[in-house]
Amino acid sequence: MVTCREVIACIEKLAPLSYAESWDNVGLLVGNRDKKVHRIMTALDATDAVIAQAVKQQTDMLVTHHPMIFSAMKQIIEDDFIGRRIIKLIQNDMSYYAMHTNFDVCMMNDIVAEKIGIIKDVVLEEVCTNRETGEVAGIGIAGNLKELMTVEQLAQLVKNTFEIPHVKVSGNLERKVQRVAISTGAGKSIAAHALKKGAEVFISGDMDHHTIIDMLDQGMQVIDAGHYGTEHFMSEYVCTYLKKELGDKVQIIQAKETEPFITL
Repeated sequence: MVTCREVIACIEKLAPLSYAESWDNVGLLVGNRDKKVHRIMTALDATDAVIAQAVKQQTDMLVTHHPMIFSAMKQIIEDDFIGRRIIKLIQNDMSYYAMHTNFDVCMMNDIVAEKIGIIKDVVLEEVCTNRETGEVAGIGIAGNLKELMTVEQLAQLVKNTFEIPHVKVSGNLERKVQRVAISTGAGKSIAAHALKKGAEVFISGDMDHHTIIDMLDQGMQVIDAGHYGTEHFMSEYVCTYLKKELGDKVQIIQAKETEPFITL
């Protein structure tokens, strides 16, 4: 058994809150720091289904990537779906913690680069610089594949690596590329940074029509693997990390989640 405070210290060693963007809402969002924790559940999102799983498995602490509480709330009531979730957590004495852009900056895109085989050399959008080491930290990365491959081959690699049923590709499937940029989740706002870093292809999710055609006209191919597709592995990664750090002091389980879209 550990305390919620001890779990938080472990999480923030991996992804310090100081790396989160100013607009984000991360950290302990519901609960008591001194609560005794026997069981932790990790998930991408604190959906109704995930919270139901956590309640059924008598979870003491839920850790997600995306913060369930994002915009300001003036009421916590059953009439509001976020309010209902918060009430459910409190009724079941469950603490809730979110690690969003701080995890993106510290870990997310580096994990993706390693999985795909990209040698990172630069971040896409600088967020902060470590004063001691001079290392630049930020959202997204760019680097080179170990060898040339076609856009189609890279798209298949992304699909297989992240175990997702499909990806959307815009551009010339036969074009051979080596320089790749990645921004997990929604990549629209960072696509221009990928161009500036010389990327030949951009891997992200939630790309819209106008951004894609603009990128194509500027010579960059796009692989849209979806928001869920590019980030769902976070839950497994954090689950494994906490097991390693906390050992047998607490049980750590991973929520069962699925892609929200169905392709017919």
